[in-house]
This record gives sequence, C-alpha cells and structure tokens, in this order.
Amino acid sequence: GDNKWTMTIMARDADDGSLKFGYQKTPHDEWDYAGVNVIMLSDQKIDGKDMKLLTHPDRNGIIYTLDRTNGDLVRADFLDDTVNVWTHVDMETGIPVRDPEYGTRMDHKGTDICPSAMGYHDQAHDSYDPERELF
Repeated sequence: GDNKWTMTIMARDADDGSLKFGYQKTPHDEWDYAGVNVIMLSDQKIDGKDMKLLTHPDRNGIIYTLDRTNGDLVRADFLDDTVNVWTHVDMETGIPVRDPEYGTRMDHKGTDICPSAMGYHDQAHDSYDPERELF
C-alpha cells in the first residue's frame, strides 16, 4: 500500500498538538528516498496572491511548494530533466505518477533510474532570500 505517513510533510498546531495537515510526497517509497531534507519557509506572491509557503527539495527529485497554512500543493517541479522515475505530479491529487520502466519490482530489472536510491537532493541545507525572492 501507500505506507501512509511515510515520506510525509506533517504540520501540527503548536498550541494543542493536533494535526493540521499531512502531505505524502512518495506513496509506497520503493526506493527508500526517506525525504528528510530541509523545509524552507517563505512569504511570496503567487499569481498576484500573497501566500505563506513551504518549499522542500526532496530526495525523490521533486521540489514541492505547499501552502503552509493548509498543506495544499502549489507547485511540484522536477529538480532537472534527468529525473525519470516520475512522468509528472498529478496536481489534483498531489501524487507523483510513476514511470513503470524505472520502478523496482521482482519481475523487472530497472536500469538508469534517476534519482537512484541515494536520492537526488540529500540533507544539504538550502535557503531563501526574501529580498531577491530566490532560493
């Protein structure tokens, strides 16, 4: 199954500890990407609307940007064009769509998988410059 709550960005209410949202980046993480990378907070204008965002470059090769007030997916971009385990991210469901050619299963030998099991973006730190609006 999806192994719900693995590979998930979770937010809790700081006052009472209740779950505000959970966004699963890689359901059934067959590559063991883990996704423990940095999360950068920013306030940006998207399509003319001021938004409180979180941005997470993940080991699965996708940079996720969520509305940090409710967990809605705002953007999902590949780190570059070598990422091939996904064809795209379904923006309605937020789920990355697998390319079966690069999956791991007993009846198939996948080769040239990117990102590899080591992941694309590991635990190096990133930052956001609000003056230049650049990561």
